[in-house]
Amino acid sequence: MTSLIEKTIDRRGFLRMSSGVALSAGALALLGGHSALAAALPAVAAHDIGILNVEVALEYEGIAAYGIALKSGLLKGDTIKVATKFQGDHKQHNNLLISTIRKLGGEPVMEKTESEYAKALSVDKLKNQSDVLMLALTLELGAANAYLGVIPAFKDPQLARIAARIAADEATHWATLNAALGKPFMPALGFGA
Repeated sequence: MTSLIEKTIDRRGFLRMSSGVALSAGALALLGGHSALAAALPAVAAHDIGILNVEVALEYEGIAAYGIALKSGLLKGDTIKVATKFQGDHKQHNNLLISTIRKLGGEPVMEKTESEYAKALSVDKLKNQSDVLMLALTLELGAANAYLGVIPAFKDPQLARIAARIAADEATHWATLNAALGKPFMPALGFGA
């Protein structure tokens, strides 16, 4: 079974890989489900939409993870408020990304079911609040690194600014969760790694 750290590294690797080459219309079709639309987009927009759609998928995962955590009954006190706030941040990020994709003429990827996210995140192994926070910590580090990794890949500099702003939010989430767990400040894998 793949660990969360390995999944995080795999996601970052995919984002780095996609930053080096423009995504084909076929790849965009897999991401967005609309091959005719993808083929009609200018190459620059198609490239950026492909990256944005990977980010949308990451945001959906974050939204689902916090939703599952909030329903689990494992979170207590102020941690519930923090999880609710962070889930709201991910929803705002996703709304911005989806709106941007549509403005560029693309179609955003579809959200998976909660049970698909639960299985992928192995939430059945979460036994207490610390387990939930560790999962969230890992996801936030992965998201921050994913956003940092794609900043130079965008053809449109405005999109790089959006990614940088969201990366800062993800790093703030990571720092907050890290402090709640009483861990040393520097992430094991480092930001931007």
